[in-house]
Amino acid sequence: MKIPMQFRPSRQRGVVLLFCLVILVILLAGGVAVVRSMNTSLTSAGNLAFKRDLVNQGERATSQVLAQFKTGGTLAAATTDLPNLNFKATKLDTDEQGIPKALLSDTEFAKVAKATNDIASEDGKESTSGVTIRYIIDRLCNATGPATSTGCVQSAAAPAGGTAGPTPPPAPPTATVYRLSLRVSGPRDTQVFLQSTFTKPD
Repeated sequence: MKIPMQFRPSRQRGVVLLFCLVILVILLAGGVAVVRSMNTSLTSAGNLAFKRDLVNQGERATSQVLAQFKTGGTLAAATTDLPNLNFKATKLDTDEQGIPKALLSDTEFAKVAKATNDIASEDGKESTSGVTIRYIIDRLCNATGPATSTGCVQSAAAPAGGTAGPTPPPAPPTATVYRLSLRVSGPRDTQVFLQSTFTKPD
């Protein structure tokens, strides 16, 4: 007996299976992209955390240096180079970003300061953090010796009181500008450069 054509089972052609495989490949590619994006985000967050920590660590050098410039401090009256204290009485050469070249290489640093004065060397380098702080102080002057208004960058405080009266007010005291530059090195070859300026009355 012959079965009519409409009642015969249709032959499977595998089109649905092909579409399913294509969709699975697309989903797999999307999953890989999401995982890689998450890894990149976590790496970026980790790098930002390292940078923030190194900036905080650099504050240790700032407080130590400022203490040396207080009255009676080791650098309170310094007018000549003192490599033992990482102090340069004249302005250092810098790169295009304003970072002293002495901080960019160990060879250049050895010409003006001593590597044994790194903050981590004094405190004892912690095996867990591995942070090293290298710093150098330069006086923004053209020559060694006493600071002068023509040879040094100086700031002047605003005169106290008004200008009314028969006699002009006395000239405000001048203060020579010093620059503190830091290179903070940490884990994963991370480096942060920090810089600040401060003044000391002449």
